[in-house]
Amino acid sequence: MSHVANVMISVEPDDRPATEELSQWLQTSALRRGFGPGAVGWVGSLNETTGSDTRWGGGKYPECDVYAGALSHADLADLVAHVERIVWKHPEFVQLFVMDQEQVYFRVWMFHGAKLRQIAPEGREEEVWPNG
Repeated sequence: MSHVANVMISVEPDDRPATEELSQWLQTSALRRGFGPGAVGWVGSLNETTGSDTRWGGGKYPECDVYAGALSHADLADLVAHVERIVWKHPEFVQLFVMDQEQVYFRVWMFHGAKLRQIAPEGREEEVWPNG
């Protein structure tokens, strides 16, 4: 059975190469949840969602660089740690959005200094559905 997580990352144009390297890491070296200690390999990839031929609705093109993917069996703590280790040209503008399979909203991570910090609160699902 698959375990899916939705992931998006918004970056400045100068950080596109770093984002593409992140996608390559997800395809080859990411930790795989549920496959035993140290298991690595393909968990998915990230695709650009904001190319010059992309429209989200309305008459204008997006004015941001966003990549997204549905990851399978990704160790999300390892993903966040890896994003934190990447040498970003503009880390202050990196926004990482992560929604695990059992979650119904994205957790948002941004850099504060050298560390990624989660800025969207945990556990809102439990507030709405306290009995699951």
